[in-house]
Amino acid sequence: MVRPLCPGAATPADATVSKCGRHDDLVGLPASKSAYVGVTKAANMRTIRDHPVRFGELAGPLVHGANFFDWQLVSTQELATAVEYPFEELVADSAIPYAPVVVDSTVHRYPAFGDTVSVEVTPTRVGDSSLELVYETIDADGEPFATARMTHVTIAPEGGALPLPDAVRERLDGERKSRDVAPGPAGGNVAADSDAHPTFENAFGIHGPHIEGSELAYFEEYPRFADVALESFLADAGMKPGSIADDRQPFRLRAWHWEFDSTVEFDATLLITTDVRSVSPEAIRVKHTFRTDGEARIEGVTEYGCFDREGAPTTYPPEMLAPFET
Repeated sequence: MVRPLCPGAATPADATVSKCGRHDDLVGLPASKSAYVGVTKAANMRTIRDHPVRFGELAGPLVHGANFFDWQLVSTQELATAVEYPFEELVADSAIPYAPVVVDSTVHRYPAFGDTVSVEVTPTRVGDSSLELVYETIDADGEPFATARMTHVTIAPEGGALPLPDAVRERLDGERKSRDVAPGPAGGNVAADSDAHPTFENAFGIHGPHIEGSELAYFEEYPRFADVALESFLADAGMKPGSIADDRQPFRLRAWHWEFDSTVEFDATLLITTDVRSVSPEAIRVKHTFRTDGEARIEGVTEYGCFDREGAPTTYPPEMLAPFET
């Protein structure tokens, strides 16, 4: 059964206000001293500490962009345990724990072999049912790899958001801090329409390796599917990323704003529409729509950048952009 995050709501993909007023209940509660002492200042809660980049996390010389999603959700699970509202209890009650509903993220630099990765997570807004977290992925010197801001809700068995228990809300609010970060696409969340660039569609079956503990498509899989769709388009255009990548590592996630409307089920067929909206030496900007059964489940704006072999951002040469200039 597809479970809507907010039944009956609809919002255009490029809107900056999320479906069902997802930010409406993210009002800052009055600051209070947390009675919960198990978290030492969640504002600097290091949920992943000095994780060495593993061989299996690499896609060539750099980690795959989907790893940022995975590290963020691992961090969410650690925070959930710390505030005594753990994933395993929610799954046992047939709820979907801490589902992302709005995601804004920016990659500043990609980790490579030899790097260590730490993640600090900060609660920034606490609502009746929703929680906004900022994730700062950093290297051994505290320099940023990536920054993300994510709104979560726990989905009830019948759909819709479960209210946070009062005690959990108080613990989170006691650790709430403001973070002056603005992740996401540099030009905002609106992708202007354009007929100057291609649109393409790809279908993917959701199978056992793609699901998580709630038997739904795992968050990390969506950027992987989107990457395969992009590489399939390039191959059809006569360009294979593996054969052109050298000093430059092209077509890697740089920034994204995604909104999640409802779940993607095990055994579903996921149709991804990639609508290229703008092309520049700095980024390829696309509008993404993920559908099952003819209904949009995820919509958003994604930027793909070019990076060097050490993970630093660089620019695309003209020949790499040629397939998008139709």
